[in-house]
Amino acid sequence: MSRRLVNPSRRLADAGSIPFVASIQSKSRNSPVLSIGLVVVVNFYLNCAFHYKDTMCAYAGGGSCTAEVLQALPLLKKAYGDSMHKVLHVGPESCSVVSSLYQEEDTEAWGIEPYELDDVSSKCKSLVRKGIVRVADLKFPLPYRAKSFSLVIVSDALDYLSPRYLNRTVPELVRVSADGVVIFAGYPGQQRARGGEVAKFGRPAKLRSSSWWIRFFVQTSLEENETAGKKFEQASTKKGYKPGCQVFHLKSYA
Repeated sequence: MSRRLVNPSRRLADAGSIPFVASIQSKSRNSPVLSIGLVVVVNFYLNCAFHYKDTMCAYAGGGSCTAEVLQALPLLKKAYGDSMHKVLHVGPESCSVVSSLYQEEDTEAWGIEPYELDDVSSKCKSLVRKGIVRVADLKFPLPYRAKSFSLVIVSDALDYLSPRYLNRTVPELVRVSADGVVIFAGYPGQQRARGGEVAKFGRPAKLRSSSWWIRFFVQTSLEENETAGKKFEQASTKKGYKPGCQVFHLKSYA
């Protein structure tokens, strides 16, 4: 069966709907995160402080989509259900995300840190030593077989890659997933801690618009996971959650 591509011009015309984006909100309409988000944010910084030095946690406070992932985990569970049983997180602070996922019942988690780890906790080093979290350059093929994970969640990693490498990396993320890929990407104009960011990642983030991502997904023949996206949006609305990052839901390859 051929995979259907989304017509961006048609979907962009829909009021309040942007393809590949679940519950996108403009910066001008962002409201304070409600209690569920506040609890998870506190947990994130406690986790971050436990696994990483202060400089990394300071970066996390500068518009981190990884912090957003942890806020969104309960909503992702509602959207993906049993597909949350074997999760790969890709992005900075992956030790924190993996540790949080391991606290969930019937959930296994792995992580990829796309940059060298410096000054991390003994627990994070233990996760790396056991192969649960790996340090891997996303510019090269991922060290996993096809469909190794039920769900792949990506945050703060793709914003640092040029289109040349995105053309390779995003299809790789889809390849190793069985039930979908969720991408958390920053909004253009989002504030980042530029000094620590450049020191850690070698370059500032390139924060792209939703229309740029839509064109990229269409050009690389990647298909929107509309069912999961709608469930995520419904759960977000019910909880009063408004993402601070763009959230894209992609289907895995057939």
